[in-house]
Amino acid sequence: MSESPVSGKSSSAKGSAKKLKGETKTKSSARGKRKQLAKKDEEVDISMASIGHPEIFPLVFTEKTQEIFNCRVNEDITEENPFKLLKKEDVIQDMKTRAAISDFHPVKKVVLEYPGEELLIVLDAEFKYGQNFYLVATEEAKENLLNPPEPVEGGETKEGTPEEFVYKPPVHKPWVSLGSEKEVEEESVKETVTKIKYEISRLRREFGAAVTFTDRNASNVKDGYIECTSYQDKNFSIKQLERDVGAQVVPQVRETSTQTKWMYPRNATTQYFPREFSNEEKEQCLSSDDLKEFITSVSLRVEIALQQNEIMNAFFDDWKALAEDESSFGGKSDAYLKEYQSFTDLHSLKNRTVTCICWHPTIYGIIAVSVTERLTYEDRVNLSGKLLLGKSLILFWSFSDPIHPQLLLECPEDIFCFQFCPSDPNIIAGGCINGQVALWDISEYEEKLQNAKTGAGGSKNTAVNMPSFIQAQQSGKEPHFVRFCAVSSIEYGHKAVVTDIHWLPDYFEVNKMGLTFENRAGVCVQLVTCSADCLILFWDTRAPKLSVQASSEKTKEEKAIEAPPDVPTTFTHLDLSWRPLMKINLSKSDTSGDYSPTRISFTEEHYHYKIQDRAQSQLQPELFIDGSPYKQLRVPSAKPLKLLENVPTNFFVGTEDGELIYSDWKMERESDTGRLISQKPANKYTIHDGIVNTVQRSPFFKDIILSIGGWNFAIWKEGVTGGPILQSCCSPKRYTVGHWSLSRAGVFFIGREDGNIDIWDLLEKTHEPSQTQNISISMITCIKPWIVSSKQHFLAISDDLGTLHILEISWTLSHPSSNERASVLHYFEREVKHLDYFEQRQEFRARERKEIELEKQRNKTVSFIEV
Repeated sequence: MSESPVSGKSSSAKGSAKKLKGETKTKSSARGKRKQLAKKDEEVDISMASIGHPEIFPLVFTEKTQEIFNCRVNEDITEENPFKLLKKEDVIQDMKTRAAISDFHPVKKVVLEYPGEELLIVLDAEFKYGQNFYLVATEEAKENLLNPPEPVEGGETKEGTPEEFVYKPPVHKPWVSLGSEKEVEEESVKETVTKIKYEISRLRREFGAAVTFTDRNASNVKDGYIECTSYQDKNFSIKQLERDVGAQVVPQVRETSTQTKWMYPRNATTQYFPREFSNEEKEQCLSSDDLKEFITSVSLRVEIALQQNEIMNAFFDDWKALAEDESSFGGKSDAYLKEYQSFTDLHSLKNRTVTCICWHPTIYGIIAVSVTERLTYEDRVNLSGKLLLGKSLILFWSFSDPIHPQLLLECPEDIFCFQFCPSDPNIIAGGCINGQVALWDISEYEEKLQNAKTGAGGSKNTAVNMPSFIQAQQSGKEPHFVRFCAVSSIEYGHKAVVTDIHWLPDYFEVNKMGLTFENRAGVCVQLVTCSADCLILFWDTRAPKLSVQASSEKTKEEKAIEAPPDVPTTFTHLDLSWRPLMKINLSKSDTSGDYSPTRISFTEEHYHYKIQDRAQSQLQPELFIDGSPYKQLRVPSAKPLKLLENVPTNFFVGTEDGELIYSDWKMERESDTGRLISQKPANKYTIHDGIVNTVQRSPFFKDIILSIGGWNFAIWKEGVTGGPILQSCCSPKRYTVGHWSLSRAGVFFIGREDGNIDIWDLLEKTHEPSQTQNISISMITCIKPWIVSSKQHFLAISDDLGTLHILEISWTLSHPSSNERASVLHYFEREVKHLDYFEQRQEFRARERKEIELEKQRNKTVSFIEV
């Protein structure tokens, strides 16, 4: 049967389209899978405008589409006749029938807006535009392709005969010197020293011979051993003259007295009221000519002043703004960390390293550090018996005494992390190396710590007025030892070292299911710990219910009697019987193993939320008779608590293998057994090439997280699952710890294993640290900043030798510019957009490669059929 003309092909296409309706119904599932892909294709501009052909739109025609529109390759159209005219209404009908699976769907808008009645489809056999066909979107381009202009004969143009080009060979000209060769000769380097020639020869038979090494005595060969012995040089033998000098300082005492005149006190009152004009005086004043003349004379000046106030701020301090601009672009000399004070103890810190630093939340100049033995795992096992005889301590230092600690907390084992309670700074929780969690109450020593800081007076020159550490030396007083109040059960706790600990906020509490409820106590009662034993545990510090306590009242009393008299009874009910409230196990989704967490970060941390503006305002905190609320806290009764649904339960976790995990602490019930199990991690990222030692949220942005591990760091944004928005390159030395700045949004500090500190300023540089400063000769173990006042910012840094360095942060690193927070936020948002664009390009390239592979496979199939 002969082929019908172009106009007649539309009827056959309609018939074919009607037959395809049944097929499209059976392939509804495939069409649903491609709907999402089709929506994305509509948004992508597939025209060739980038290469100068905006009227060209490449298309992929499947064999089904070629049969419907009678445009089969090498049958209906060929390379010699690649053109095919299709009726616009047939194409529209095909798009309505096959919808998203139609090959014209990507150019649906172009087809609907086309002015003509027939569309021109051209075969692209050479894939000039990337596909096997392309659509011509304008009438002018269609006419140019179907009816190309005829070439002009005889080389004549409309304007007349063009000029013929005549080749003129280049003419050789002599070289004229302008003096440049003299300059070249003067600047050239000439060898003036005669070269020395050396000739090294070797016997032919010795080439390739075996080399043998033998031992010989250095004394048997001449000049084989030279000894440089020491001798006494008489030129430097200077005798030192000594003399004994004594001095006695006697203070001058003077008695004085004064007498003040005593007056009999008495109460006195007075009554005043404003003096007002009468109505007649008001009318007379408003209608006076003097007032009218005054208003007329000053009205113009008042209008000008009002206009100036609208144009610019009259109260803007130009000098202050100038100082901020200069400080942001100042020299590096002002950006250094200045040594303020250092602390060390030859007795308590010998062969020990600092594992954690915490500033006292309320008392100025008091800082606590935990220390542990500087031993490897094998040495710790071999010396386990000797280590039991030593004391594990947390030391409290004061600015007034850099040598003697003010307070020593005794620990059951070496402490690796501890935190002050946000509700009561006298309550301290710490994690031990054996997996136990300990609690201290230092309420009795709060006054001693407050008196200790008065000796510093906020100044370094304390030697003038008899500092407290000199008084301690003269009096011979030793620091107080405070024993822990309670320690958790070894059987139900962690099986490895506790690597991180956090207090939950005081406006909610967690039950065994992981749900968040209101906290009626109004204080922090729960804490979270993580360990390398693949567990995250939630602990509750409150006493059990009254019924449970009444049944074991005698046992509690016996334990209270057996406790030492100097140990507070705040947490006696938890000692050796403290069990975790909830256990979270981070299981791997691809394998049967578990993740080993080292650091954890929650969305609701105590330095982020404002309880006055949130759920705390709706709660009625309990009233406590005693000063410390923790002595009377108990697990709430059966009265239902209010469920808080707006509290986020997601958290980030860093692991020993350098992974960053994003998960949820809410528990799930297993479908088979009905027991509670932990949720699978939502996201896992492998960015770091070593153990993750820092996972911390920004104090300025709640959804920005800094993670440090191995030889690099990364900055993440919660909710962005594509990866980190900023990832550093590998550092020359391994990173050990890091911390955000508390005053500048784009600044953070990172410690290295060589004792240096890298200071990063994202507004200045993002590819390298803005500054590197040496702090110690050993590894940096902890970093903790603190803001004393608007003019004084401190940075506490500890090293592997047990020394605590207090550095004063300079004005440039501690005071932000006027719009720094907005600039850093804009930078983070720009990086998020860049990450989204990168993901879109990856998806587009993946689709493009897939289409190319399918096209190659189709071409192979067609060539095989032809053969």
